[in-house]
Amino acid sequence: MDTPANPTPYTYENGIYAAGLNNERSQISFDPAKWESLAKERLSANSFGYVWGSAGIRQTDDNNREAFKKWGILPSRLVEADFPNLKTTLFGEEYDYPIAIAPVGVQTIFHPDGEVATAKAADAENVTYIMSTAASTSIENVADANGPGSRWYQLYWPSNDHMDITASLLKRAKDSGYKVLVVTLDTYILGWRPSDLDHGYNPFLRADNIGVELGFSDPIFQEYFRNKHDMSIEEDISKAAAEWAHIIFPGTSHGWKDIQYLRNHWDGPIVLKGIQTVADAKKAREFGVQGIVVSNHGGRQQDGGIGSLDVLPDIANAVGDDLEILFDSGVRCGADVVKALALGAKMVLVGRPYVYGLAIGGETGVRHVLKSILGDLQLTLHLSGIEDVTKASLNQSVLRQIKN
Repeated sequence: MDTPANPTPYTYENGIYAAGLNNERSQISFDPAKWESLAKERLSANSFGYVWGSAGIRQTDDNNREAFKKWGILPSRLVEADFPNLKTTLFGEEYDYPIAIAPVGVQTIFHPDGEVATAKAADAENVTYIMSTAASTSIENVADANGPGSRWYQLYWPSNDHMDITASLLKRAKDSGYKVLVVTLDTYILGWRPSDLDHGYNPFLRADNIGVELGFSDPIFQEYFRNKHDMSIEEDISKAAAEWAHIIFPGTSHGWKDIQYLRNHWDGPIVLKGIQTVADAKKAREFGVQGIVVSNHGGRQQDGGIGSLDVLPDIANAVGDDLEILFDSGVRCGADVVKALALGAKMVLVGRPYVYGLAIGGETGVRHVLKSILGDLQLTLHLSGIEDVTKASLNQSVLRQIKN
């Protein structure tokens, strides 16, 4: 049942049904609604609370899911076509699939293999892997695990007091084959997350490398810490972890003018993650970046917010001809991906589902989630008479807004 990546992801089900003839069943459910509960069974309260948790009373998180329910897919019949082509093009490069691994940090709290397992799974399934600055594995070791795979780097942006550290992170990523820079804008301080507060749990402050390994492995941070404290990182890991956490979550935001520094130190595409308004999307265009992710961090940062899918159409209509539009927040299944693509995204980031897969089964679990979402996506398109994921075939005309 562990089939390699192929241009027809829907065939993943064929092996499952064949095995079923011998009374063999998959060890992991195919129901996306069950992945969360299965992960909860395997994780500590701290770890599950961290991935499941959202800001405040989870209103933003709830709004993300409700936004998908406001749209229905309109199928076309008697469409004589092969199974849909899922290839998409961003920044002049062709990608096999219109989904990517969203940047999630601290992955070793979900499974001992952490980011290594996820990076291997992404490579095996030809899905783009986006590495988080809050990883528990170095930039270089994740690149080794990802091998020839497609990978991007997500930056939690140090303050201007530490521009040299920002430059070092970008150089390391570029030297390790990360092609696109994704800059998260909504996490200059961690949001108010009751699930973490109830457990008194902040993974970035512990005496280990979880969430802080990119700093511990960075020569500029090592030198900075030694000069400031007259000791090495290894001599006081707790102090070093807190120091690094303060650098990448400085408490105050950068300004638009600071984009120029990133442009000076990154010669590939730059994508701004966390855009929720047309005004900010237009600002991104004005300041010369190549793409944006319409995202509210899955509801984890700010409560009382609008669902990301609710703002996607206006943003895509305003700047979609000038910027590459990506999307995340609330994605759980193939039909969700169809709706986000139809409303203007060219690539959709998958977050919590693959983390639950990681918790359930390591690399195998991540691969199962990716194959399931891709198979569901391809069949949903095919059964809707949609021939591919280009704007010519997949656009708002295939959706109908559902009135309450």
